[in-house]
Amino acid sequence: MEDLRKRTKAFALRIIRMYSSLPKHQVAQVLGRQVLRSGTSIGAHYREANRSRSDAEFLSKMRLALQELDETAYWLELLVESGITSATKLDDLRQETDELIAIFVTIAKKVDKKGRR
Repeated sequence: MEDLRKRTKAFALRIIRMYSSLPKHQVAQVLGRQVLRSGTSIGAHYREANRSRSDAEFLSKMRLALQELDETAYWLELLVESGITSATKLDDLRQETDELIAIFVTIAKKVDKKGRR
């Protein structure tokens, strides 16, 4: 759990640095603010999930984190496909997004399955 806490925080810091490096024109900044908001909220949702009082509350927070991860993936795709930044500059962030999605889905499925027993 502590490793994922550190990993989501490191992810947020990488998103912040990526946003800071974007061009200053309006479209880049609008898309950048979207990915900044979604990408930095994942760790916060994960921390909230770990303070949950029930499995249902935990799942709710994890699903919120997953929504933010999906949204982050979308904004990163738009930054690349619009030509604002190159795919190679965002490849590592996009891969980390995909890996975090897989991890969060696995955790949520295990907790959900446990609750159905």
